[in-house]
Amino acid sequence: MLSTVLSFLPRAIAQGIPLLYGATGEIVTQKSGNMNLGIPGVMYVGGICGVIGAFLYEGTLSSPAAINPFLAVLIPTLFCLVGSLLMGLLFCFLTVTLRANQNVTGLAMTTFGIGFGNFFGGSLVKLTGADMPFLALTATSNCFKKTLPFATKLGVVGELLLNYSFLVYLAVAVALIAAFIIKRTRTGLHLRAVGENPATADSAGINVNRYKYLATCIGCMIAGLGGLYYVMDYAGGIWANDAFGDRGWLAIALVIFTVWRPDVGVLASFLFGGLYILHMYIPSGMNLAVKELYKMLPYVVTIVVLIISSLRNQRDKQPPQSLGLPYFREDR
Repeated sequence: MLSTVLSFLPRAIAQGIPLLYGATGEIVTQKSGNMNLGIPGVMYVGGICGVIGAFLYEGTLSSPAAINPFLAVLIPTLFCLVGSLLMGLLFCFLTVTLRANQNVTGLAMTTFGIGFGNFFGGSLVKLTGADMPFLALTATSNCFKKTLPFATKLGVVGELLLNYSFLVYLAVAVALIAAFIIKRTRTGLHLRAVGENPATADSAGINVNRYKYLATCIGCMIAGLGGLYYVMDYAGGIWANDAFGDRGWLAIALVIFTVWRPDVGVLASFLFGGLYILHMYIPSGMNLAVKELYKMLPYVVTIVVLIISSLRNQRDKQPPQSLGLPYFREDR
């Protein structure tokens, strides 16, 4: 039993980290009133941009042993952040400046991001001349996956709490910092005002467009780190086209589950990560249909929470009032 728990919990946490990055980024975005359904595409772009950065850096090395751990982490991370930032700027230009429909724009960006990732991922695979349809960046991945050297010496506590890479702890820290800023600072107050009633916020002297741009771009950069984590840590540096699955959509579902609170998202992401892999631990024999039903658990839980929160009708558990609506200053 203990061995099963020790196997399940770390895998649930690892599975939940991309969801935490994506959900935190989307919560920050939605607090400004922007509904970015392009988060799956943003995570995809973040992942492939990190892969491009790692590929270019490894290409300059005479041998894998010559790798510099600092540069091996810094370069892919910067590429990831820049790529995600550009996706955020594109979304804001279309929806805030040009006032395009946010739902359509987000869905288009998801399609674009996946196509962008598959195109460049496939191109890199061809450049390596590999016989298999995937790209392996093991040397860079090993730098991302480094853990605290004393973690394994602390027994069960070390295995469960300290035996993770820095991107895991960064995800938790970013979520907690985002929760603090949104709830406890003047900047967070202005951000929530923009999301709830941009006309009133504008009347109070708050630059609505600036907050929408900043929140969306920062949110996209956070979400992009989820794609980088998935490739460089969870997948061991292996890029394969269409390998992300539905994690980006699960991250958006997690926003509803957490009632737009990044701090709640920390535990909720681990719960979703556990639900995502639970079918591997529940005995079902050779009945594949039952396993498919178990895979529905994260979505079933989200629907149940949505129903409960709607019935309770508490204001603090509802989305921002202006979510998804373009702001026309002329109508103020």
